[in-house]
Amino acid sequence: MAQPANTSIGERTLGRTRIIGIHGLANKPPRDEKAGWWRTAIREGLDRNRGLQVAEADLAFTFVYWADLRYPQPLSGDRNREPYRPDYGLGPFPSPAGDPGQAEPTLTDRIYRGVSYLEEAAGLTPVDDLILEYRLDDLWGYYEDAAFRASARERLRVALAEAAEDDVLIAAHSMGGLIAYDVLRAAEADRTPLPRCALVTLGSPLGLAELKLKLADEHGGLRVPAALTAWTNLMDRQDIATVGDDLAVHFAPNAAGLRVRDVPVINAYRRPDGTENRHKSYGYLRTPEFSKAVADFLGLGS
Repeated sequence: MAQPANTSIGERTLGRTRIIGIHGLANKPPRDEKAGWWRTAIREGLDRNRGLQVAEADLAFTFVYWADLRYPQPLSGDRNREPYRPDYGLGPFPSPAGDPGQAEPTLTDRIYRGVSYLEEAAGLTPVDDLILEYRLDDLWGYYEDAAFRASARERLRVALAEAAEDDVLIAAHSMGGLIAYDVLRAAEADRTPLPRCALVTLGSPLGLAELKLKLADEHGGLRVPAALTAWTNLMDRQDIATVGDDLAVHFAPNAAGLRVRDVPVINAYRRPDGTENRHKSYGYLRTPEFSKAVADFLGLGS
């Protein structure tokens, strides 16, 4: 696909739009450092994938940081083994559009789908308990620690309230998608006013049987939150957090008929030692599919 010539985008073009990012599992670098890397990854993707050069000052961005609620000291120096580093390649980042096999469910997906149906039917989730406790420990803590859960949700609620006059795109990585879903559904139940919101979930674990049962129990069924104008779920098929059915299978449309749109991507993040992490936020933020979602939201789509 031919790429447009690089175009510099000014503030007046973007209008009253705001991206709210919320990070996922595990300890993180200090808040400002992590927020800066997210902004840079988003801008790098827009440049590489869409030919759009958006100055840092022109991208209205709020970062919801909750790692300090679980970890007393942020990652720093050589303790951070997965930093953001720019990719100096040319042209768009990889996509299943050029490698259709990457869009197909894996054997792990197919096996887990059968297991999850049995777990949900029985109301018992031993497989998910092991995944949550030993691979996704913060998710386990989210449900075991009510104070942590409430505080994490409150940080996103505050960010949404501060963006009341804007059109908002929530970019929610990993467990951030769970927090976003809970906040949006709770606001719906409480009739709390929300800005117009689009949601992009990145590497979301919302397909796990245990989480679906807990969400249905708290919110009275699985459906797209009423406040959303769009919900795009980006998942790398090699990312264990996205194992199982696509979200549209289980999350019913909202009253306006809006459905989840599940979109396979290729997360091309590499650690400094060259090994891959198909769950990493920076890789998701640089995918062509995320860049398209951002460009469309900013009114820069083609």
